[in-house]
Amino acid sequence: MKSYLLLLLVSLGVSVLAQEDVVVTKAASTKSSLDLSGFTGSGPAYAVFRQTLEADLRRSGWFTFNRPATYVVGGSCSGESSLAVQCQVMDAVKSSPVLNQSYAGTAANAKRLAHKVSDDIIMAVKGFRGICSGRIVMVSNRTGKKELYVCDADGGNLRQLTSDKSISLSPQWTPSGTHIVYTSYRRGYPDAYLVDLASGARTCLANYPGMNMAGGVSPNGREVLLVLSRDGNPEVYIKPLAGGGLTRLTKTPRAGEASPAWSPDGSKIVYVSDLAGPGSPQLYIMDRSGNSRRLTSRGRENVAPDWGPNGWITYSSKRGGLYGVYMINPTTQEERAVSPSDTHYEEPAWASDGRHIVCTRREGRGSKIYLLDTMGDPPVCLTPNSGDWFSPAWCSQ
Repeated sequence: MKSYLLLLLVSLGVSVLAQEDVVVTKAASTKSSLDLSGFTGSGPAYAVFRQTLEADLRRSGWFTFNRPATYVVGGSCSGESSLAVQCQVMDAVKSSPVLNQSYAGTAANAKRLAHKVSDDIIMAVKGFRGICSGRIVMVSNRTGKKELYVCDADGGNLRQLTSDKSISLSPQWTPSGTHIVYTSYRRGYPDAYLVDLASGARTCLANYPGMNMAGGVSPNGREVLLVLSRDGNPEVYIKPLAGGGLTRLTKTPRAGEASPAWSPDGSKIVYVSDLAGPGSPQLYIMDRSGNSRRLTSRGRENVAPDWGPNGWITYSSKRGGLYGVYMINPTTQEERAVSPSDTHYEEPAWASDGRHIVCTRREGRGSKIYLLDTMGDPPVCLTPNSGDWFSPAWCSQ
């Protein structure tokens, strides 16, 4: 019973706190020097655009800002209701342009336009896809109920998505970024739903007797993982999003499963199980036929896995009495700690660049959403707003 309750609490996003103080450090050579002084403009919309652009580039972790710099950004942002942006980036060492692009948008969307330009600068200079245009879905109790909220990658443009007036849990994006799957108690029981971001329309994915917990959506966007107790024990299932029958993957009558997530290619699934013993949930990996192997061995409790685009799995691990964010290579078993030891970090989810992780950071009796850098830059708070914030998930679009 204790193991079932622990796994249920993990599935419901209830914190069990812990952490260790090893941090991945970053070599200074990974950063390029950038000079933004040549980018000009005037007016309120330009001020918003320029502030957002610089904040995005700083948060990315790829740049230092000094003169003389290796890369010089020039161009302008002009207009009032409509914006016209010109952006040029010059490699000062080679005296050659790496980016020369025009953009158009509205003043109301100045921040979103700046996110796009920031990502293009990162790609032009570093050859990596940036995260500035991404979005985050998360849960907050700021209204007194646990509802879903969506914001930009920097925490801005926050809006409430659901008004279930109940408990919403464990949101996950579809790859298209148009829908979110989540678990809701809106009918008094934990059922799994698919919600359309544009219209707010919901489709019930699972309302079988017992617990219905939504997991990750497959990379091709066609299937969803579910944890169902319809047969008396929490087990992992696959269900087509378009409708159809269930495929049961786990068969562990003396253990419970939780928090399933897909590998980047959709061929494997990482999940939590207390098969190793009551009160000691660990990570396991299985293929689509249900053949599984245990992944983690260090840490008394390893929960909340997310399989990143870089092939690494991030998760929360209880060590020394606190939860911290770790990452593990499922092939080599190499393991790294990501979060600092100043407080409790939980519920990690990969950003689309395979470098950053968004997670829940405990602050006293409350919690905020933070961005962690696996290459060593300090954590960044994304939700300075009132209320508690938790269970984040990242969308690249």
